[in-house]
Amino acid sequence: MKPAVTYELLHECKQTGARRGIVHTPHGDIQTPVFMPVGTQATVKSMTPDELKNEIDVKILLSNTYHLYLRPGSKLIREAGGLHKFMNWDRAILTDSGGFQVFSLGPLRTITEEGVEFKSHLDGSRHFLSPEKVMEIENDLGSDIMMAFDECCPYPSTYEYTKASMERTTRWAKRCKEAHKNTENQSLFGIIQGGFYKDLREQSAKELIELDLPGYAIGGISVGEPKEEFLEMLRYTTPLMPKDKPRYLMGVGSPDYLIEAAISGIDMCDCVLPTRIARNGTAMTWNGKVVVRNKTYEKDWGPLDPECDCYTCRNYTRAYIRHLVKTKEILGVRLLSLHNIYFLTKLMEKVRIEIENDNLLNFKNEFYRKYGYEE
Repeated sequence: MKPAVTYELLHECKQTGARRGIVHTPHGDIQTPVFMPVGTQATVKSMTPDELKNEIDVKILLSNTYHLYLRPGSKLIREAGGLHKFMNWDRAILTDSGGFQVFSLGPLRTITEEGVEFKSHLDGSRHFLSPEKVMEIENDLGSDIMMAFDECCPYPSTYEYTKASMERTTRWAKRCKEAHKNTENQSLFGIIQGGFYKDLREQSAKELIELDLPGYAIGGISVGEPKEEFLEMLRYTTPLMPKDKPRYLMGVGSPDYLIEAAISGIDMCDCVLPTRIARNGTAMTWNGKVVVRNKTYEKDWGPLDPECDCYTCRNYTRAYIRHLVKTKEILGVRLLSLHNIYFLTKLMEKVRIEIENDNLLNFKNEFYRKYGYEE
């Protein structure tokens, strides 16, 4: 039976090997490479679905299994008709497995072969998540793409710890596949782990690919390591992934990392970055970051970014947005969030065009120069 989510390769950049493709889902096609905004609690913070669709043209969002399981509960969301109806979003949704959130709880959780016992960060209540339970939750949510339950190693970790963790992740992926009850409408992606050890990454990829899942992700990088180590592991791992299935790099959203991911052959990335820095009064622009709360912009009557045509840049000045941020008005966060998500969406649109033109490396160099990144 054909999986719910499939990948179509359209072009490979002759300059870099970057991929231009389409991910087909039950809720629409996604042009790749793509940036996926994060809607942790079934909402992209401060944004309406209408703004995301009509102002920015976002095709896919990510929501968080762990948070939605704790509140309002996956059974309630199922009763509402699934996550798409609950949050009024008729385009694609990816749900992570909650693995990263659970493992970031540190002393509040205990890992066993069976699963993870943890205390809720909300009220201290005890919970247990197994691969089977996670599949039940994600089936209730009804996302187009479900991530397998995995263990994300902290950085740095010893070889022995990382190996045991990676092998457990593989066993859990097998259990997830067996427990997944809605293959017709939802596709399960596996997560390649192995920390910063190339042989473990290779073993993880090989064993997960044997499960023949509809897509694969790279987890456990971009977790605080130096950029050189991130790039080395990204460039090593991506070629190990199947060419005929979506490749997803988890937790990446800065412009340089998105471009490097595309160059390496990644199709999908996600991150909370655009909305998080918006809450700190920061905008991404085609000429670098603008910290609009700074006094420099007190009487700046220009747009956030003269090269941007988003709703924010068409209608408001830096001075006004600075005023909103300084007075903690909600509109300031909304306008900055809209701009930042629009910026990353447009960046990936340009990346796709440059892949088609076999020109991505030249584009990267020019972008880095303007943005202020060092080579």
